Amino acid sequence: MAYLGPRLGPSRIFLPGVSAFRLLGSVGMDDMGLGVSRSSLERLDFDNVALKKLPLDPSEEAGVRQVKGACFSRVKPQPLTKPRFVAVSHEALALLGLDGEEVLNDPLGPEYLSGSRVMPGSEPAAHCYCGHQFGQFAGQLGDGAACYLGEVKVPPGQDPELLRENPSGRWEIQVKGAGLTPYSRQADGRKVLRSSIREFLCSEAMHFLGVPTTRAGSVVTSDSRVIRDIYYSGNPRHERCSVVLRIAPTFLRFGSFEIFKQADEFTGRQGPSYGRDEIRGQMMDYVIDMFYPEIQQNYPDRVERNVAFFREVMLRTARLVAQWQCVGFCHGVLNTDNMSILGVTLDYGPYGFMDRFDPDFICNASDNSGRYSYQAQPAICRWNLVKLAEALAPELPLDRAEAVMDEYLDLFNRFYLENMRKKLGLLKKEEPEDELLITQLLQTMHNTGADFTNTFRSLSQISCPTEGQSEGNEDLTKKATDLLLEQCASLEELKAANKPTMDPRELAMLLSMAQSNPALFQMISDRATIARQLERLSRLKDLMETSQEELRTKHAEEWTSWITRYRKRLALELEGQSDVQAVQEERVKVMDSSNPRVVLRNYIAQNAIEAAENGDFSEVQRVLKVLEKPFSDQPGLELPAWMGGDGATAQTERDEGEEQQQEASTSRNAVPYDSKPPAWAQEICVT
Repeated sequence: MAYLGPRLGPSRIFLPGVSAFRLLGSVGMDDMGLGVSRSSLERLDFDNVALKKLPLDPSEEAGVRQVKGACFSRVKPQPLTKPRFVAVSHEALALLGLDGEEVLNDPLGPEYLSGSRVMPGSEPAAHCYCGHQFGQFAGQLGDGAACYLGEVKVPPGQDPELLRENPSGRWEIQVKGAGLTPYSRQADGRKVLRSSIREFLCSEAMHFLGVPTTRAGSVVTSDSRVIRDIYYSGNPRHERCSVVLRIAPTFLRFGSFEIFKQADEFTGRQGPSYGRDEIRGQMMDYVIDMFYPEIQQNYPDRVERNVAFFREVMLRTARLVAQWQCVGFCHGVLNTDNMSILGVTLDYGPYGFMDRFDPDFICNASDNSGRYSYQAQPAICRWNLVKLAEALAPELPLDRAEAVMDEYLDLFNRFYLENMRKKLGLLKKEEPEDELLITQLLQTMHNTGADFTNTFRSLSQISCPTEGQSEGNEDLTKKATDLLLEQCASLEELKAANKPTMDPRELAMLLSMAQSNPALFQMISDRATIARQLERLSRLKDLMETSQEELRTKHAEEWTSWITRYRKRLALELEGQSDVQAVQEERVKVMDSSNPRVVLRNYIAQNAIEAAENGDFSEVQRVLKVLEKPFSDQPGLELPAWMGGDGATAQTERDEGEEQQQEASTSRNAVPYDSKPPAWAQEICVT
């Protein structure tokens, strides 16, 4: 569950009705001679192949239960009271052949796209899967809030590039937050406005950043309410039920293949379909035939086909996580059930884009151990691939899977360096020292608390040395240094960032235990966690003995040193080039299309959420518009609407506690979307 609110103290311990629009349906209208056209959503061409080719739960029993021998269970979405659109993504809906404006103006649109009304041809179902959560096998999980609506045939004239990415010729559509399923466990199957807006905006933001992702077509909210204790403070409040329309070729994931797992040696849990190996083969046939047809065609031998399939999943995953690292994205919950079998970003919960660069950045406040930290993501994705390989055995021989996994690290590094060279404008040559230059840049960013997104965006303003200039030209180097110093953290910001997250008494106890009782220590903590806390303490001690002026001088020295090395490397780009100006222009163009001006920072999402919770959806729509062109300046869209003077505020009745939120949000100092985050953003907590 994702929520946003003040951090919970220094220890950071977190352990229906139907709309009247139904009466306006088109049934019988043509017979009356009125010539009213059907809703475009009623004309979607469904072909629900997954339900035909994969085992379907024969029981339609209501309530939570173990589902054995099946990949899907039929469900009945629960209608919302007075559903209405918050926002739609025109580009995502176009994948289905839908016009966004037509959908927005369709009186039945919010009902259909919230699951409150079932479209003709739709067959609502929930998917059964398992997963390793925070390293432990959790047994049956499944779609506890998501609901498969069906698969829509690709409309005529779709972009050939999209067809290459989605060779199945269909788009699976889901509604997330449509009510109870057999997999809802102790939850209610509902989502609220906060989490729905976050998923909607980030799904689209990632697409426009060029990162493979599931898409989001719309957000619908309603007058239906659920109770949530968002701060875990014992003060729950009512929140509006909301639903996201999700779009992807398929939502099958690593955990889809873990339903066959035997009893886990640590947790004792097993997959609900343990022993049903024939279904595993059936699933692999379906996935490879539908989504990897070239592999199906090129490998007549079944084992070789399965190895090629696993290698492609491994390659796509390595490429995906390299792209995450290069835009500063942290997923937050990289469990095996949140890893797509297609190598796209899946399930947006407590994600975060990094502000100040910190390799130990943890976006999910529930992740006390840092298992899913920014720098851990490549290794965690590898761990998850190993679990996928285990789940595919014996269809995938484990010795062959191990050989494939031996390629992972080199592939990740190759993709990462390829992306980073573009971000630094190193286009003409690949030099051995490039990797060291990148490492030194990140170390300098970490030491100075530099903003990740804005620092990279600024690099295109550092010029290549031209003929007659030295790499260490003092005026140009000082100008570049001053540019990057603007993105560095202040002394107080660094002090706050380096405070240990562990209580000093707890840290002292664990240090003592590591010496006196190593076995017990290993059960409750680990040396990496303790080392991070000690490193923070050491940095904080140094900062306490430093003035702001001394800090700025130190930061300037570090950046001057790196910029000198960088300009020396840029000089190599010009060697042998007859048109230096063209090389410079190409470099800036590539860098500015690789380093975004805007990403979905938490405070941007939070502003949009708080406005929406007070009945004003315009900021969600405005932020979406900004995120659709993340690499470009957009005149008139630099600030939130209430600061820029344009955009009306449409108010509706407020939920409990929303008056205080409105007062808080309007009293804050708004900053441009491409700015470093304001001070209040440090209080945002996502879990």
